[in-house]
Amino acid sequence: MKKKAPEPGSNLTRRRFITNAGIGVASVSGLPLMLSSCNDAGKSDNSKELMASALGNFFSQDNIVLFQGDSITDAGRNKKDEYPNNAVSFGPGYAYIIATTLLNVLAEKNLVIHNRGISGNKVFQLDERWQKDCLDLKPDVLSILIGVNDYWHMRNGHYKGTPEIYENDYRKLLTKTRTEMPDIKLIICEPFLLADTSAVDETWLEPFSEYQKIAARIANEFEAVWVPFQAAFDNALEFAPAGHWAGDGVHPSMAGCDLMAEEWLKAVADC
Repeated sequence: MKKKAPEPGSNLTRRRFITNAGIGVASVSGLPLMLSSCNDAGKSDNSKELMASALGNFFSQDNIVLFQGDSITDAGRNKKDEYPNNAVSFGPGYAYIIATTLLNVLAEKNLVIHNRGISGNKVFQLDERWQKDCLDLKPDVLSILIGVNDYWHMRNGHYKGTPEIYENDYRKLLTKTRTEMPDIKLIICEPFLLADTSAVDETWLEPFSEYQKIAARIANEFEAVWVPFQAAFDNALEFAPAGHWAGDGVHPSMAGCDLMAEEWLKAVADC
């Protein structure tokens, strides 16, 4: 049984993950330390094995894994040649970092990993391409990050959406998915914002929190793994300003993508 999604703003701490999964932050991030560090006896560090154990319970042999979403997931990927397990087809975003980690530490699982995020998408646009970009791929594991455009494009007058439309569209999409693939494992990622950046100020936060609450509610309803991105970014502000993590407050930097990958891997390992 999946754990219930907390209300936005609650925190899955690094200490909790390290305690539960038995692995360190460096190993979660896929850093070279994971592969090269040695103990005093000169034997290889076992952090990779610990990470494989923590993640291996979630993924089965030959699983098909799909990342879906908007520009944050898209990350400038090549949409002409949409190959699985291919760097150009992934773009250099959080999904790429996660995929490389999974393909490394779970090499024996023979995972097939796709990225089908498309920049600018809102939930209804996922639905419009869902047959080709989800159902036809027959994923065993589906990770979705969607919601910022459902608010942003409404805010700038390019979309007549509401929180209610977002919730209804999201529920409809996942109901369709579960009907077609009842055994699919769902991972719902929290949409996030960072204020005091080039595009986002404090006036965004309260209205956008309604979308975050909806995403958490949807995750609970469909017993999905919940990835609390907002709390991760809020905590990261203790170490560097918002612009370091996402220059415009929406699209993550290199550091922000790595933070997202770390949080996603923690959530999956902890489920």
